[in-house]
Amino acid sequence: MKKAKKIKKQIKKKVKKRVIKKVKEKILTKEELLAKAKKPAEQALKLHPFYKGKVKITAKCAITSFDDFAIWYTPGVAEPCKDIFKNPEKVWEHTNRANLIAVLTDGTRVLGLGDIGPEASLPVMEGKALLFKYLGGVDAVAIAVRTKDPDKFIEVAKLLEPSFGGYNLEDIAQPKCFYILDVLRKELDIPVWHDDQQGTATVVYAGLINALKIVGKSIDKVKIAMIGAGASNICGARILIKGGVNPKNIIMVDSKGILHKGRTDIEENKEYWKEKWEICLNTNGEGRTGGIAEALEGVDVCIGMSTPGPDVIKKEWIARMAKDAIVFACANPIPEIWPWEAKEAGARIVATGRSDFPNQINNSLGFPGIFRGTLDVNAKTITDEMCIAAAEELAKIAEDKGLREDYIIPTMDDWEVFPREAVAVGMKAIEQGVARIIMDRDSLFKKAWETIKEARKEIQFLMKKGFIKKPPKELLK
Repeated sequence: MKKAKKIKKQIKKKVKKRVIKKVKEKILTKEELLAKAKKPAEQALKLHPFYKGKVKITAKCAITSFDDFAIWYTPGVAEPCKDIFKNPEKVWEHTNRANLIAVLTDGTRVLGLGDIGPEASLPVMEGKALLFKYLGGVDAVAIAVRTKDPDKFIEVAKLLEPSFGGYNLEDIAQPKCFYILDVLRKELDIPVWHDDQQGTATVVYAGLINALKIVGKSIDKVKIAMIGAGASNICGARILIKGGVNPKNIIMVDSKGILHKGRTDIEENKEYWKEKWEICLNTNGEGRTGGIAEALEGVDVCIGMSTPGPDVIKKEWIARMAKDAIVFACANPIPEIWPWEAKEAGARIVATGRSDFPNQINNSLGFPGIFRGTLDVNAKTITDEMCIAAAEELAKIAEDKGLREDYIIPTMDDWEVFPREAVAVGMKAIEQGVARIIMDRDSLFKKAWETIKEARKEIQFLMKKGFIKKPPKELLK
């Protein structure tokens, strides 16, 4: 009885905190919410010059005296070199390759900014490397390639392959991003994935699993409008279908309207727009035509991965969706519709790609843990099934903590997300026969947990000791 009373008391306390939080949120005016949404961009412009980059290289081995360099460099280093020459697989033991990936881009499709070039893409790639390290304990190097030719890009990736344990492709325009990924996955013996495809798709699927639980709808029955026909939504559709969505219930919209069998503009160029044409043939069972407004009519779910907003998706269109509508407005840096406007229009659950609003549908919840698990078992690839395993674990973590309309998916500070996700991915890789290292579940969890914990402690130690300086207060205003 005492235990039951204690639990009830704790629940009441949590509910009270949530109510207070919601009351506080309601006090903010639209102008205040808008100002809050713009704050990260303003601070970013001040803090990037202060730090001059977000990642750096530091030592991994002990240096007790200058004599140690005879081990780490010449003459001692010749021995591991010879060992690798005799048996190339020893590279995974003698070097950091097993925990080192490249974040590769050509800068042609940078998070809603478009083709801004390799130099301008570097802040994003460095940010990605920082998240890899802090959230997944993965060492990552940002590499921006000065070419728009997909075959040259592929050649660069092949030439660099001996140095890395995996590739994270990032911010590459479609349709060449599909071609690049397909070729590299087939021809390289290390995991290659495109985060804008598989990463985003994984987190969208995880969020949808839990959103549907809250509204009490079945994944095989819901109708889904996917706004935007880029890499994220095209791969997203593939993962959702594998996860149980009826392809005929998906209605996808590109810049010219709804995809359907009568889109002759795509059919005439179906070799170039291969993935789009497959969507035209396999989805939209009703044969809907029109634009975003028509796509949203009566559907249960809206997944926006299109042009940065606001007002790309209008309130009146959301109002015409089905009861208990789910809206994922994930364009960056500004969602297609502000979350409060979607709520005012009748959406029950709203998510964005931003960390400053509830329900962040962002691939940062996916790639650190997925790569952690992939590298820990030295997997040769990352399959769709590994992504689905990660998504299901993500959904389960949020469910364990208690689902609610403003919490359908874990946040980046839910620290156990990443080791749990790593285990789900690693075990699936072993099950599918793509892992070089076989481990049991407990060993895999321990390895992931300790690696991620060490990475976080290292960064926190550097901050505490002043090696990573705190920015002046005036830069944070």
